[in-house]
Amino acid sequence: MKLRKSPFSLPPEQYGGARKRIFIGLMLASCLVLCLGLTVFLILPWSDALNGVVWLEHLSMVVGLACIAALMWLCLMLVFHIYTGKALPGARSVRHVTIRLFFPLMELLAKFVGIDRSKVRRSFIKVNNEMVLSRRKVVQPHQLLLLLPHCVQRSSCPHRLVHNADHCQRCGQCPVGALLDLRDKYCIKFAIATGGTIARRIVVQSRPSCIIAVACERDLTSGIQDSYPLPVFGVLNMRPNGPCLDTLVPMDALEDVIQLFLGMIESLPVRHASLEKMSDITGHKDEKGRA
Repeated sequence: MKLRKSPFSLPPEQYGGARKRIFIGLMLASCLVLCLGLTVFLILPWSDALNGVVWLEHLSMVVGLACIAALMWLCLMLVFHIYTGKALPGARSVRHVTIRLFFPLMELLAKFVGIDRSKVRRSFIKVNNEMVLSRRKVVQPHQLLLLLPHCVQRSSCPHRLVHNADHCQRCGQCPVGALLDLRDKYCIKFAIATGGTIARRIVVQSRPSCIIAVACERDLTSGIQDSYPLPVFGVLNMRPNGPCLDTLVPMDALEDVIQLFLGMIESLPVRHASLEKMSDITGHKDEKGRA
């Protein structure tokens, strides 16, 4: 029986060219590394470390084999879900544990083999979004939170919008005015956060059923993990001036996502990013500010 690719696949152009094969490959490699580490439990009975205690030798073998089998099952279950868009029984409950377990090791492996960390994070965001779409439920406007980073506001703007976005004068010199127009049009919740701690407090206070978050790769990755089990659909911002400075938002793509979760459309239309926008997504500088 041939496995069919997930019907919820999203175009890699919207994620700086990153593909989910990067995430899957690194996750499988991480699983292999962890399994190799667990073989120590299989080697112990053949050494003198357990002093020939039979029950300890048997326990070591059982623990080693059980942990290796569990890791392989968790990993393969998640790969099946990612590739086909179909969740096996129990996949939802183990997804968070698996990602939290594997992702730090995946970033280390990526650094070791020379894969750019931002590309790994974009692949993770793409995988997350497809999994969120595979379990999507229509929500009411008051249940949907649009969460923005403070860097969407023009850096020279004299008005502080973090505590009250309605202080915005909607002058059109940054995306905030257009974002507020989207909020008013669809009557959804809206917030601007200065960092992860403020974002988590906003989520706790607003208690949404679903979050659409706009941010860079780093903030989206940590936010998706921290917000579990709430579904978070990540939209990458555009950074023509480098990270954290006068960033832009793909407004058409963002409005598509809002309409999707409100049940106004059945699927996301394909919007291929131009080469110019691709460079804006990745930014002219990396996270350390290097050209």
